[in-house]
Amino acid sequence: MSIFEREEFEAFILSLKAVEIVHQWGNSSVGKIGGKIFAIFSIWNDKDQWQICLKCSDISFEMLPTLEGVTKAKYLARAKWVAILPNSELSEKEIKAYIIEAHKIIATKLTKKKQEQLGL
Repeated sequence: MSIFEREEFEAFILSLKAVEIVHQWGNSSVGKIGGKIFAIFSIWNDKDQWQICLKCSDISFEMLPTLEGVTKAKYLARAKWVAILPNSELSEKEIKAYIIEAHKIIATKLTKKKQEQLGL
C-alpha cells in the first residue's frame, strides 16, 4: 500500500498521538490534533488523483516546492503548507517524516492546558 491511498494515509495519521480524522471538504481526510489541522488527504484534480497537504517549518516551506511534484498548497500557502503529489521526488519514508513534523509543529502551538489534556 501507498501513503497516497486513503486507508494507508489514515492508518499512519492515526498512529500519531492524540490524532483524530475528520471527513470534510468534499470527502477529504483531515488529520487534526486538539482540533487543529496538520495534514489533509484530498483530491487535486478531476481525475481522482490525490494529494497530501501538510504544515511545514519555514525552511521546509522554502525548500520543498523546489522539488518535482511538490507545490505550495492552494489556499493554505500563506500559513506555510505544501501539497505533495503522488509523482513527487519524495520517498514514502520522507513524506511520513514530514507528516510527523507537521504533527509536532501543530502540537506545540496548542495551549499548555490542551497539550496536557491530550497527553502530549
